[in-house]
Amino acid sequence: MNDGNAVGRVSQDLRGLVAVAEPGTRLPSVRELTARHHASPVTVAKAIRQLVAEGLIETRSGRGTFVAAPPREWRVPDLSWQTVALGPRRPGEDEMQALLALPPAGAILLSGGYLDAELQPAAALGAALTRAARQPASWQRGPAEGREDLRAWFAREAGAGLRAEDMVICPGGQAALSSALRALAAPGDTLLVESPTYLGALAAARAAGLRVVPVPADADGVRPDQLAAAFARTGARLFYCQPLHANPHGATLAGHRRARVAEAVRDAGAFLIEDDYARDLTIDGQAPPPLAADDPDGHVVYLRSLTKSTAPGLRVAAIGARGPAGARLRAARLLDDFFVAGPLQQATLEFVTAPAWTRHRRALRTALRARREALLAALRRHLPELARQPVPRGGMHLWVRLPEGTDDVALAAAAAAEGVIVFPGRPWYAAEPPAAHLRLTYAAAGPELMDEAVRRLARALRA
Repeated sequence: MNDGNAVGRVSQDLRGLVAVAEPGTRLPSVRELTARHHASPVTVAKAIRQLVAEGLIETRSGRGTFVAAPPREWRVPDLSWQTVALGPRRPGEDEMQALLALPPAGAILLSGGYLDAELQPAAALGAALTRAARQPASWQRGPAEGREDLRAWFAREAGAGLRAEDMVICPGGQAALSSALRALAAPGDTLLVESPTYLGALAAARAAGLRVVPVPADADGVRPDQLAAAFARTGARLFYCQPLHANPHGATLAGHRRARVAEAVRDAGAFLIEDDYARDLTIDGQAPPPLAADDPDGHVVYLRSLTKSTAPGLRVAAIGARGPAGARLRAARLLDDFFVAGPLQQATLEFVTAPAWTRHRRALRTALRARREALLAALRRHLPELARQPVPRGGMHLWVRLPEGTDDVALAAAAAAEGVIVFPGRPWYAAEPPAAHLRLTYAAAGPELMDEAVRRLARALRA
């Protein structure tokens, strides 16, 4: 408290001097102010930093402290010329901004694509990054495609189909996906997607100038017959899917469909981009192996991100492909980013090869199950008409069908007014949605909040 009073006295004295002095006038030295106010040099320095931050004074090395020049007279800028220079907005921006928007204070978050802070292994990641930052070698330029040992870890996770030399490290799954779409397709080409599908994939495809064609999916994943028909009708050579706990609908590609999907891709002479974002988010049973594990002829382009299962700040992913497709991917990533920061790669490798990684995944599985069950129980209690949905065996979301005639976008806005944030289903479709849905996230709020969140959602729905 005394230190705060002393800082205030020094600041007030300096403000008075600044008010009557011309710009450039030299102010009393630290020694003079220390003697005048019977304060320590640390206190005086703190007061000076405060006024420097406010733009009232400036320090000049070796010369002292001076009254700062006043800012230039402010005028309203004329930025209208940019409308002509920029042209039309890029498609997909609005949806992505909505997806990544931060919730208002006091709202309960039933939306978002990242783990609640309580579920993130922040201490283990921080310790690994601290150790990595102290190693001089981690700050040096490494291979553009990423550390070989980290690429080897991702290759092992993909199964026997890929090797370390097939992989490239990327700053997050979205960056990897954007590069893959641009490397494997040209503007005007057709991209087949599950319907519904990941909003970020739709945005990246539209930004790349691709024509997006949806393929129906159900509780067993994408329908192979419809996929084959879409290849035949469009001549597409690229299919994007999430075979494991697909976002937003949560389905996992059923075992009896895996071979038929691979056959449809192979017969079309096409690539399948396998987005394995949820490999570490399985709640019930064991996750099936990636499609890339049984791909002898290089049709599968494998994408694996660690961000969803750890923390938003761990922007580390890998994408891999064999043959010329792999070379194109590596070239695209080099043009986009050069390489991922060395300390982050080193910290990632240390974390995923340590016992902390196994402990985290085990604890995460338990926590996600508790949150999923809490959300389901709240729906059965307050909105039973929304609880009759297939329950996903993993991932972060429930995909709930709304009563006939409900406007999902309007409901999401009404829910926000009630203090609960949900995401409407409409943006997740590449074409007209067959029904209205909400995506409800159970990974972003604690189980103790689920009942109140659904109470608020019920009020919005019945209003």
